[in-house]
Amino acid sequence: MNDLIPNIGNYKNLLTYRKSDVIYQITYYFCHKYLPHGDRTIDQMVQAARSGKQNIVEGCAAASTSSKTEIRLINVAKASLKELLEDYEDYLRTRGKPQWQKGSIEYEAMRNLGRTHNDAEYFMPLIETRPPETIANMAIILINQADYLLFRQLQRLSADFLNNGGFSERMAALRRKKRGY
Repeated sequence: MNDLIPNIGNYKNLLTYRKSDVIYQITYYFCHKYLPHGDRTIDQMVQAARSGKQNIVEGCAAASTSSKTEIRLINVAKASLKELLEDYEDYLRTRGKPQWQKGSIEYEAMRNLGRTHNDAEYFMPLIETRPPETIANMAIILINQADYLLFRQLQRLSADFLNNGGFSERMAALRRKKRGY
């Protein structure tokens, strides 16, 4: 067994990754279907959604040798999704469409769907039958859920680092153990 480089696990099992993948697919569909061809917002929204997902992948890949890099990249994923959130809110605001409010029937129904489903196979058939303002509101709720989950993931990563140290500390400890002191 190699205690120096732990097998961290599969990022595809992370709830944050799965939810970010749903957000990316919804955003790609939304932007290409409802924003005017050539609008710079398309590239920015798709890139923010992609960055949210891909930085989780990259952070997990770096985790075995750099807690600092993992934490930084998970935070970049969180920041990218916040940027995307603002774009969806701007979309609704600039078109005079309402954003669903906490407690409304639509908000609570979507929040419950977001709690129980984290796969694009479930959401995409729904998305394809909804008007753009509904899709934007659905995305906003999923992004807020992902943001909360990423915050919790960052808390856990920070606690793990404080309790277990990082790669350099593991290297030093294993080297001292091998030398007998």
